[in-house]
Amino acid sequence: MAQLVTSVIDKYHDILQNKSDPRVKDWAMMSSPLPTLFICLFYAYFSRVLGPKVMENRKPFNLRKLLIVYNLVQTLFSTWIFYEYLMSGWWGSYSFRCQPVDYSNDPMALRMARTCWWYYFSKFTEFFDTLFFILRKKNSHVSTLHVIHHGCMPFSVWMGMKFAPGGHSTFFALLNTFVHIVMYFYYMIAALGPEYQKYIWWKKYLTAFQMTQFVAIFAHQFQLLFTECDYPKSFMIWIAIHGLMFLFLFSDFYKVSYSGDKKKKKTPDGACMPVEDYANAAPLRKSDSNGTLNNTYLQSEFSDSYKACYSNGSTKGFVTQSIEKPQNTKKIE
Repeated sequence: MAQLVTSVIDKYHDILQNKSDPRVKDWAMMSSPLPTLFICLFYAYFSRVLGPKVMENRKPFNLRKLLIVYNLVQTLFSTWIFYEYLMSGWWGSYSFRCQPVDYSNDPMALRMARTCWWYYFSKFTEFFDTLFFILRKKNSHVSTLHVIHHGCMPFSVWMGMKFAPGGHSTFFALLNTFVHIVMYFYYMIAALGPEYQKYIWWKKYLTAFQMTQFVAIFAHQFQLLFTECDYPKSFMIWIAIHGLMFLFLFSDFYKVSYSGDKKKKKTPDGACMPVEDYANAAPLRKSDSNGTLNNTYLQSEFSDSYKACYSNGSTKGFVTQSIEKPQNTKKIE
């Protein structure tokens, strides 16, 4: 047993030292997978156990303004990463058919490697999606799928960053950052409140756009099965499987959410960001004819249905009022 453990440890060090990209070994979080693994495990523990327990006896936070700023920052951050991927190779010099990793110290190769690191870093900033759910006591949105997706992505991207920071599979990150530009912009507008819902009528098409992304990802990766290319096929297969898996999840979510038959709607098991659908909510009422005052929260048709989503969501906590008064008094209750 001791010999087996020693052999595994030696193999582990051999892979890290001799199989990885030497250019990135001294970069932040790149010398060992353990820091990333620890953060991912703590994220899972916090999301499912510690966070809900801390908030158990506390009132939910009103994070509307913070959500607006957060989604704006994520939009700008994704835009910059997307631009860097284009300028590092995908705007002309990279081949969509076969693109090996350039492990040299050429300025463009190093620029691509740095862009990959920032994409890796962005997987940690997305943890705030979950934190905002928990602080707003929307724990039903922190599903197992949500936690697995966010918890696994940093480690998956770390492996690509450590061994292949560039080349063919960065097409996945290029598409993903572009989708995030559109996605976080949508969430920022949604967080502004119901009066802005007329500008985000395209929610249904955003989901279709995300599904198209996954088709493009696995098609682009799987083509290497039929093409000789000096690129690690293990990364190609891993990313292609990701694309297939999320395509099926989003397809299920799309069918459940936009089937047109509200009786068939149920809690979707796909991955999405829950946004209050103010456009389909009951309109604000001024007052009833008898002067009744009723405080009711603005409810969305889907506000309680998106239970298994993987981003931060937004709601403004609006209250509608109608006036109520007894027959012989003018007092407003």
